Amino acid sequence: MRTAVFSTRRYDKSLLTQANAEAEAGHDLVFREDRLTLDTVALAAGCPAVCVFVNDNVDAEVLKQLAAQGTRLVATRSTGYNHVDAEAAERLGIEVVRVTDYSPHSVAEFAVGLLLAVNRKIARASVRTRDGNFELDGLMGFDLHGKTVGVIGTGKIGTIFGRIMVGFGCTVLGHDLYPSAAFEAAGGRYVGIEELMARSDAVSLHCPLTDETRHVVNARTLAGAKRGAILVNTSRGGLVDTESAIQALKTGQLGGLAIDVYEQEASLFFQDLSSTIITDDVIQRLVSFPNVIVTGHQAFFTLEAIGQIMRTTIESISAFEKGEALVNRIPRG
Repeated sequence: MRTAVFSTRRYDKSLLTQANAEAEAGHDLVFREDRLTLDTVALAAGCPAVCVFVNDNVDAEVLKQLAAQGTRLVATRSTGYNHVDAEAAERLGIEVVRVTDYSPHSVAEFAVGLLLAVNRKIARASVRTRDGNFELDGLMGFDLHGKTVGVIGTGKIGTIFGRIMVGFGCTVLGHDLYPSAAFEAAGGRYVGIEELMARSDAVSLHCPLTDETRHVVNARTLAGAKRGAILVNTSRGGLVDTESAIQALKTGQLGGLAIDVYEQEASLFFQDLSSTIITDDVIQRLVSFPNVIVTGHQAFFTLEAIGQIMRTTIESISAFEKGEALVNRIPRG
């Protein structure tokens, strides 16, 4: 099946091509470096399927144009699908599939790495030593052992993160609208979000972005947080009210921030802007803080995870082409 693949990077092209060959699927993959937007949707003309990523714009207008061009399937190379207007897709008769399962360890382990890095000032220390400065002043962190860590969102990734934190000797508190027996079996305990924020020395976000979770971390929840707590977000940028986080950093209410996602990341991430002037004042303010680490949405980026994402994507396209059940279709209704 002819498939337009948007937001393509070198690794996307090589690994998706490999998955296509290994499955002997024979799909005609048309790779586009461009993000899918209303301005670039014409690049998918003649393609019954399009393959997108998290910063592609698959809103109602784009979907309407895709439908007019003959596209009948949208396959997103992600678990989250908040970038896709699911209601519009259903209304237009376009199927939407996602990657429901890939290595949850990749994101959980990266979140642990970010927590350690911001707590122990690892990035600052590395920059210092490159300049020949081996002074320790300003690099003091705290032991995670014996501390309390909050996990907001206790699906597979949150549960694995919680289990790792239990292994560090932490008390692990969780908050989720749908409690998980696996999280409790891993050593976590559920509490309300107010108690979680008030007691936690570090909080890690692992929930999807929905209307209910947008800005789950905001001025109110930050005001009720334990003073000096560290916040880690490897899930979706919209979970955090960034302006409120900046204010909390300025007052010391928030002791550190480590984010792999950013609410306005679509115009920044997955591209080299090192030779340009970045006009996003919010991200510029964030990276100016010595107790903030920002990475470019790489938590999922392991060989195991990307390989599974590509294999699942090819399997979904093949199932659609054959008229088989779409086991990875996004929830409806």
